[in-house]
Order: sequence, then C-alpha cells, then structure tokens
Amino acid sequence: MLNRALPLLAAMLCLFSVQQAGAQAWPDHPIRIVVVFPPGGSSDIVARVLAEAMTPKLGQRVVVDNRPGAGGTLAALHVSQQPADGYTLMLSNNAPITTSPPIYPNAGYNPVTSFTHVSYIGITPLVIMTNLAVPVTNMATLQTWLRAQRNPVAFGSSGAGSVGHVLGTMFSQQTGIALNHVPYRGSTPMQADLLGGSIPLAFDPMPDNAENIKAGRVRAHAVTSAQRQPSLPDVPTTAEVGLPGLVIGNWLGLSAPAGLPPAILARLHAEVAAAMQTQLMRDRLATVGIVSGSMTQAEFAAFIEKDVREVGGAIRAMGITAN
Repeated sequence: MLNRALPLLAAMLCLFSVQQAGAQAWPDHPIRIVVVFPPGGSSDIVARVLAEAMTPKLGQRVVVDNRPGAGGTLAALHVSQQPADGYTLMLSNNAPITTSPPIYPNAGYNPVTSFTHVSYIGITPLVIMTNLAVPVTNMATLQTWLRAQRNPVAFGSSGAGSVGHVLGTMFSQQTGIALNHVPYRGSTPMQADLLGGSIPLAFDPMPDNAENIKAGRVRAHAVTSAQRQPSLPDVPTTAEVGLPGLVIGNWLGLSAPAGLPPAILARLHAEVAAAMQTQLMRDRLATVGIVSGSMTQAEFAAFIEKDVREVGGAIRAMGITAN
C-alpha cells in the first residue's frame, strides 16, 4: 500500500515545487491592470498612479488596459477568464462587483467567487451637479426646477449599473422627482455633454469632476459623504441639504482572477500596501478626493461579500434596469 502511495506523493510534491518556483519567479514579464472605464475617470487615475508606484518594486512594467462597456461587466468577465498567474489584475470598484451584476444578470461571472480580491485602496463620495445653463444655485432650487419641468429631466452617469446610475435612481425615489437616465461609456464623455449642455444634470464620482467644479465650469450641489470634502469645502453634504439617505461612496480595490497562488497574492497585497504609503500615491489620492484605507486581504474579501449582498440586494429591490 505504501509503495503504491509513494509515486502519488512524489508527484504531488513535484507539482507543489513547480508551483512554488513559479510563484518565486513572478513576475518575469509585464503586469496588466484592467480598468473597466475609459481613461480620465477615478479608476483610471488610481490605476495609473498605482502602476507607477508598483513598477520599480516589482521589477516589471505595470501597464493600464482600459476596457469600458456594459457597466464594467465586459472587463470583469475578461479578467475572470484569464489565468490566475498574477499578470492580469483589475482595478475593481462598485460597478463591476456590486452595482452592475444585478442589472446585467447574464454578465457571465460571480462578483465574489470569480475573483481573488487582493487589496482595498479607498473610497470616494459622489457629487450631484448641473451645468451652468440650469438656473439653480443650490439643492432646494434644483428640486424646485426639476419638479417644474414638463418632462422628466435627463441625468447622466458613467454607465448603466454605475454607482452614479444607482445614486440618480435613489435621488429620484427619495425626492419623488421623475428623471430620465442617460448612460455613457465612462465619466469623460458624460462630462463633455454636461459641459456642452446636452444634459443638465449628472451624478458621478467626485474625483472625476473636481477640476471642473473648482474651475466653475459646472455647479456642484452636494457630495454624498458624511462630512464635507477638503478638496471641495464649499460643497455641502447630502445630509446638509435635506437628503440624509443619500450617503453612498465608490470604493476602489485591486482584484485578480480566482485561484491566485497564495505567494503571489501575499506579494501583491504587500506591494499595494507599500504603494499606498508613498508620497506620490498619497498626494494624488488626496488631490482627487479619495480617502485611502487599509484592510487585510481577508477583510477586503469579507467587505466585498457584504457589499454584494446588501447593496446588490438593494439595487434589485429598486428595480434598476440597464438603460
């Protein structure tokens, strides 16, 4: 019996040794961080700064690959189908993990089990904005103006299933004001139409729009955080303008395909933590209004499970559809 078991044991040890050797050799070629939105948005900003910080530490180039579409589900599906070898990662956020799967039930992946969720990065509030042609100066006059329009006013977001889409739906339901959602393929094209007057209203992550707000090119009426943001101190919170139920954020993290080897997972988690301590990363995140945070890998995985269960359940209850 023992003699027959020895070859099997030897084979298992050999496989383990090969896996360990592969992990120790990692990385030996460039690493890709897939971003689910076009260039210019908060996910893209964070991914590029993270790539810049991690490249010298890993000894290989870390490049950003933008793959927008279908509320981030196209990119998430792509990542979930890649080898779990540490060379394809995703700058994960609410859209592909929490808000889009209930809206795109045939997305083709499970937001919890199809990925190894590596590291939490931070969270940012959203902002409620109008273009300068809208004759309002605060949330009270905005609501009065919206109610006075003959047809539901169009609002823009970075896409169907985005956290901006969810916020716009929540705003509509909590105020009783009918709105018409106009989804875009990311924040950048949405901003162009907001600035150009094609849409009067938008709900979007604050970092993507802080520059336009500071420059006075759009008018911000509230941020969806518990406290005012240092980068936009004059913009009140939703609670301050009478909408305490509209506290929602867009979290950011790093994820990989399911089954990532433990040694690579530990290395990646450590390198993200180290990158978060660099002045480059701190300054860039602070500039765009992202509040960084720290979680163990297990805590981040548990955080995502909870977010998918609670926020995803709320989205199903709201009946949000992909339009």
